[in-house]
Amino acid sequence: MPKVEITIPEHLEMQIAQMVERGEFVNREEAVEDLLSTGIKAYKTSGPMDEDETAGGGLEDDGMMGHDDEYVF
Repeated sequence: MPKVEITIPEHLEMQIAQMVERGEFVNREEAVEDLLSTGIKAYKTSGPMDEDETAGGGLEDDGMMGHDDEYVF
């Protein structure tokens, strides 16, 4: 399986750690793989949002709270 390195904000890391602690996932790797897979499936189902849908909402509506996050693949 290919390996991917990502940098995620602290608040997302904490949420993943909590899910693992609650037993929702066996470990972080499983959690990230499952959550990423679920996100991709949701994206394929709904597709990208139009600019009209994102205007006025921005990152706050997505739970990002305006963080300048860096994702490296």
